[in-house]
Amino acid sequence: MVDDTPRSAPLLPTVVAEAARRFGERPAFIEADGAAISYGELHQRSDEVAAGLARAGVGPGAVVALTLTSDVAYVVAYVAAAKVGAATAGINPRLTPPEQARALDVAEPALVLADAAAVHALAVRGGRPEPLAADPDRAVALVFTSGTTGQPKAARFTDRQLAAVRRIDSGDRWGDATPVPMLAATQFAHVGFTTKLPWYLALGSTTHLLRRWRAADVLDLVERERIATIGGVAPQVALLLRDPGLDQRDLSCVRSLVVGGAPSPPALVAEARRRFGAGYSIRYSSTESGGVGTGTALDAPEREALHTVGRPWPGIEVDVRDDAGRPVAAGEVGEVCLRSAAVMAGYWRDPEATAVALRDGWLHTGDLGRIDDDRCLVLVGRKTEMFIRGGYNVFPVEVEAVLGTHPGVRAVAVVPRADDVMGEIGVAVVVPAHADAPPTLDDLRAHAGSSLSHHKLPEDVVLVAELPLTAMQKLDRRALKALV
Repeated sequence: MVDDTPRSAPLLPTVVAEAARRFGERPAFIEADGAAISYGELHQRSDEVAAGLARAGVGPGAVVALTLTSDVAYVVAYVAAAKVGAATAGINPRLTPPEQARALDVAEPALVLADAAAVHALAVRGGRPEPLAADPDRAVALVFTSGTTGQPKAARFTDRQLAAVRRIDSGDRWGDATPVPMLAATQFAHVGFTTKLPWYLALGSTTHLLRRWRAADVLDLVERERIATIGGVAPQVALLLRDPGLDQRDLSCVRSLVVGGAPSPPALVAEARRRFGAGYSIRYSSTESGGVGTGTALDAPEREALHTVGRPWPGIEVDVRDDAGRPVAAGEVGEVCLRSAAVMAGYWRDPEATAVALRDGWLHTGDLGRIDDDRCLVLVGRKTEMFIRGGYNVFPVEVEAVLGTHPGVRAVAVVPRADDVMGEIGVAVVVPAHADAPPTLDDLRAHAGSSLSHHKLPEDVVLVAELPLTAMQKLDRRALKALV
């Protein structure tokens, strides 16, 4: 059913109220201990907390920072802040205290909510906030980028962007009488939850929460609740595939794996498609793009499914440009640029960074890629990750994709190391598939030699038990450089 709700109030409060009317006592979120909140209760509790926020002087233009865990209280606080016109700044609780402090310095919140008790303490029993006029350009959410270097930046999203994300994802449609079980795979501070909450609520989904993401717990939940779509990031899929009981489970309910946030190596995609017997869609986006961008089709042939990030969704444009901002020729490598109504309004209180990222209506992602003959986007790495060996450019992602198909490699990353002769050389950081028989440098070079030019081959190997990851489960290349 297409959305026919009025637009005289802000988007998130409007969707919550309409979802309460449509879905009532249906569970919206179920916590790990089984405690549930219905759609009707979410509307009522967020009203009561919104009344408390207003009483505390929090209103339009203010920022409420959430450093609490990804649970029901987080959702209630996010919706409540939207009901009084305040922006929510979600800060990943897995960040270190200094990292959280730097993010708070950027957000300059009027209020910080660190746990569920702080949210509950705000509630005014039976309270309701004053009606809030719609303002499509009022900040609703600040989402921090997940980079591992430099000062944190917060992408600012308004009703205008949240409405566009919902339109791109679902065409503004509402769910029906059949609830859709879902699993929350990422922290709520992540763009994948923050900008898509209106869509999830309109879908009428029942989202199951975990105290902490563990492969065995995820598989238990998927099997028990018959969850059809497993979402998350590539490292999480790798952990699912390593679970010793995976092949003994009844996972016939799984129809698709939808994976973004970090590159999906071709070997991982192939194994996941085979062992789950399901489609695997790689989603490419960024915090700044609103969490929407391109994707591979679930039934895509291997060329698309394993080696590209697919095509743009309707309403999204993709272009590849050179350093001067000019489109490059078909098949050439350049910076990936995106344009859509979902792209952030800008970085919070950072006009200089905004001017660098947003130019002439295009988001400059900092990712390098090319458009192949099938019009699919192929990523080759980040501008900041490319290194030069003897005058030739090397893109680590390209090398990793080939090395990752070696049977002795469970995971691999390639990082540069300074060299007196070549300037920089590539070092393969390898997690061996079998600790007692790790691949040698000669093994890796022989395996990759038929697919990669000589200058792209690794010239040293470092063996590790696990690759370092950031708090958002992305490869931590800064830690890797320190390691080599």
